[in-house]
Amino acid sequence: MTTAPLIGVLALQGDVREHARAIEDAGARAMAVRRRSELDAVDALVIPGGESTTMWKLATAFDLLEPLKLRIKEGLPTYGSCAGMIMLADRIEGGVEGQETIGGIDMVVRRNAFGRQVDSFEADLDFAGRGTVRAVFIRAPWVESVGADVEVLGTAEPGGRIVAVRQGPLLATSFHPELTGDARVHSYFVEMVREF
Repeated sequence: MTTAPLIGVLALQGDVREHARAIEDAGARAMAVRRRSELDAVDALVIPGGESTTMWKLATAFDLLEPLKLRIKEGLPTYGSCAGMIMLADRIEGGVEGQETIGGIDMVVRRNAFGRQVDSFEADLDFAGRGTVRAVFIRAPWVESVGADVEVLGTAEPGGRIVAVRQGPLLATSFHPELTGDARVHSYFVEMVREF
């Protein structure tokens, strides 16, 4: 019997419990990650939604930004939702001056692209050919452009905006699947983790 992968949820800010529950529903084990030793112990990582500038500042304050960059560069399977997508982007539009990301996905992401908190919405979209998923967008980013090695897994209206991508062991969505009770996006990620 194979041991289920241990997937960390970066617990600096955001919907950590909801992601942990979705990971467990997808057949993996979940653990909160707040320290370098916890980061070193996991097989994969989820970077939850929240506020990307706050997440960047907290990752820097807790001496996690550089270890995160290194682990991801070394191939740690990582999934980022909403602010997590921004953190995995190589380039961002609409960031605060000096804002850093962890990077790893060759894409340009626009922060708060779908609007302010009051503009939050839900929509159905096809995700990675796995059928329709309900997507919750809260002050969500969208992807302006992707590099040649990035696979587009989902788009949303208005305008067919890119909202889900994959590059190698990295997955990102601008929406919050952990808020819907549907674990298909997390199941897809767990399958990725088992591949790598």
